[in-house]
Amino acid sequence: MKQNNEKTNAFLIHICAFAGFIFPFGNIITPLIAWQTLKDRSTFLDEQGKEAVNFNISYTLYAFLFTIVCIPFALGSLFNRHQNHMNWSNFNINFDLGFDNIFGFIGFGSVAGIMYLIGIALVIVASIKAREGENYKYPFTIKFIK
Repeated sequence: MKQNNEKTNAFLIHICAFAGFIFPFGNIITPLIAWQTLKDRSTFLDEQGKEAVNFNISYTLYAFLFTIVCIPFALGSLFNRHQNHMNWSNFNINFDLGFDNIFGFIGFGSVAGIMYLIGIALVIVASIKAREGENYKYPFTIKFIK
């Protein structure tokens, strides 16, 4: 395979993770399909495809775990001042949207946003490195496919 075509295909394997913006789990499915169709053409494409798929699975897992951890805190911050004031015969809950509760939501949202931007930046860096012919390794990636 020509070197330039190989680099372009490696770039496309990484960048197609942005299909996750179009359909659910597109960030995993499209690199997986691209890697499966191109892995036999060269070892470079095989390595970069595995790396892209492993990163996107790991990133999705980290985002899911962060969401699972944050949900109890977010719900708890809304209901923390109304534990003793709930009357179950007349179910009426007034959400406390004071400064400390809004600050909690903004804090969790900020962490989620930063995590989201880091994922986008890593995909862009990997795509550029692959386009230059470098063998890029994503940080904090679980090796699901070896």
